[in-house]
Amino acid sequence: MSQVRTRRRFGAVFQTTAVRLSALYLLLFSVCAIVLIFYMTSLAAGFFMSETRQAIEQEVRSLDRVYQRGGMRGLVVAIDRRSRAPGAFVYLVADQTGRILAGNVRSLEPGVLDKQGWTPRPFAYEKFRPRAVGDRSPHAIANIFRFDNGMSVLVGRDLGEPERFRVIVQRSLMFALGLMALGGFLIWFFIGRRALKRIDAMSAASAGIVAGDLSRRLPVSRANDEFDRLSGSLNTMLGRIETLNDGLREVSDSIAHDLKTPLTRLRNRAEDALRKKPTEAGYRDALEDMIAEADQLIRVFNAMLQISRVEAGYTKFTPEPVDLAAVADELAELYAPLVEDAGGHLENTVTGPLVAAGSRELVGQAVTNLLDNAIKYGLTEAGGTVVLKGRADKAAGRVELLVCDGGKGIAPDDRERAVRRFERLDESRTEPGSGLGLSLVDAIMRQHGGALRLEDNGPGLCAVLSFPASG
Repeated sequence: MSQVRTRRRFGAVFQTTAVRLSALYLLLFSVCAIVLIFYMTSLAAGFFMSETRQAIEQEVRSLDRVYQRGGMRGLVVAIDRRSRAPGAFVYLVADQTGRILAGNVRSLEPGVLDKQGWTPRPFAYEKFRPRAVGDRSPHAIANIFRFDNGMSVLVGRDLGEPERFRVIVQRSLMFALGLMALGGFLIWFFIGRRALKRIDAMSAASAGIVAGDLSRRLPVSRANDEFDRLSGSLNTMLGRIETLNDGLREVSDSIAHDLKTPLTRLRNRAEDALRKKPTEAGYRDALEDMIAEADQLIRVFNAMLQISRVEAGYTKFTPEPVDLAAVADELAELYAPLVEDAGGHLENTVTGPLVAAGSRELVGQAVTNLLDNAIKYGLTEAGGTVVLKGRADKAAGRVELLVCDGGKGIAPDDRERAVRRFERLDESRTEPGSGLGLSLVDAIMRQHGGALRLEDNGPGLCAVLSFPASG
């Protein structure tokens, strides 16, 4: 059973992309190395063959000078003397019949002396000293001269030394190739196993996530390689999915809780109108109340739809410079009468330019929601002041627009909860609102690459819209 698992795991290793790429590189390297071996050995053989020919030509010139001074007799004497000295040169003097008269060669491969000039290929010959059992016949190349009297002179050089060097070079390269191939295979195998282990770990984590545990994350090592970068990106995506899933679950619960009450009131109003004595005034009052409840439901659904569109990116816009000071001036002029009707005062202290990149319409929607909240929750029975402020942080590269009030404010522990959908800090639900205003502002800010912060105004609350500065 263990052997079967081993074979399966070994086969799985060879199915990974990393191992396949390594195998391809190893194959390409092997082909290049083999070509290099043959090229280097042929290059070495050619070099030594050229050196051998040059040595033979130099020896021929030396013997030619001897021949010019002493004739054929002097040449034979010189060859006989030089053939007795140790070395790689091959000398031979033969008569018209091919009988060897002088030199260090006992016999030649048949047909070597038939033509004069350079031998077309290396030929075999036998020296006077016997060779050991199993040794191959020595080979040489030579230049053959034929004189008018029919005698032949062969001057050559043994190829044993160049051949040995060629064999040494070839074996060295083959040995180096073998070591590199073995090392490459081991590295390939262990890297493949390591990659497979990491993929198995990612697969196990993915199985848990598919099973419904969105809190799990893919493993990330310290290598910071492509697996870690992929895991990091997927973990970011999983975190976003988990947040959206939690938000969806909270929204579903909140919808069931918050919309059940107005729908129940709507039904009760209709039932109460049917139960009473039918009069035109009674029906009119019931219908007006039902329309008011329906309008509130429509506002809730419109707010939910707008938040969803902003978060999903359906509300697309081309970023353009937006002067927050100009937006504050327009909304201050629009909301000043509403604040005064509520018993308060609106003060605009924003001075420009405070330029951010985004959508003027969405930025205006965010500030409008904050002003509505300030009117609802930031004014006391004695009135109060709603202040629009602006500031720029050049070091951080951000511009901020603040909507501050002097109301009850929000406790630090409740500020994160206040931004969630349908979250209302009024547990009794007696105050107007749906709990979606700050959620929409937060969604708009995230789409602009900014952030919504809730800060203490001592007393009261400051809602801060923080944008990346433009230009």
